[in-house]
Amino acid sequence: MTKGILGKKLGMTQVFGPNGTAIAVTVIEAGSNVVLQKKDVENDGYEAIQIGFEDKKEQRANKPEKGHAAKANTAPKRFVREIRGVNLADFEVGQELKADIFAEGDIVDVAGVSKGKGFQGSIKRHNQSRGPMAHGSRYHRRPGSMGAVAPNRVFKGKPLPGQMGGDNVSIQNLEVIKVDADRNLILVKGSVPGPKNGCVLVSTAVKSK
Repeated sequence: MTKGILGKKLGMTQVFGPNGTAIAVTVIEAGSNVVLQKKDVENDGYEAIQIGFEDKKEQRANKPEKGHAAKANTAPKRFVREIRGVNLADFEVGQELKADIFAEGDIVDVAGVSKGKGFQGSIKRHNQSRGPMAHGSRYHRRPGSMGAVAPNRVFKGKPLPGQMGGDNVSIQNLEVIKVDADRNLILVKGSVPGPKNGCVLVSTAVKSK
């Protein structure tokens, strides 16, 4: 069955494995998550639980949000996500989820919003090569050919400069190296999307073997 929890990316560090090898890990603080709603086939057409993470300031929540959170005896939440493929019988509205739903050795997917880079050129954005930097080449970091002349337009999908980052990104099949239940921390091998203090969703891997 699928499990999932929202957390805050605190940053990266390293831990040492049993044979002394250094393992780069990302520390995720899986703060108190509250089950806000259970969705079932009868009422919603699918099965899922809705979880909320990090309290929102009272004046920033609207009336529907306050009423929705009140049903779970909690405050309105900044981040709300749904997790499908769960066993609804295992959850109750208002239940608190903590880091110990995962264990060392679990394989997880981590989803977040990647760092925004602003408007970038095609070299940085699409990893293109630049032209020669000397001998009067007059072609250094430009995007290159726009395609054939005959279509009289540039085809869709041409790698051009533009907004980079700020996308929803999932990194799959990361290993949980350690779970600190007392401090509500999950240590995941490798890097995860987003800036420090960004919100990430840690869930059971969908393609894990």
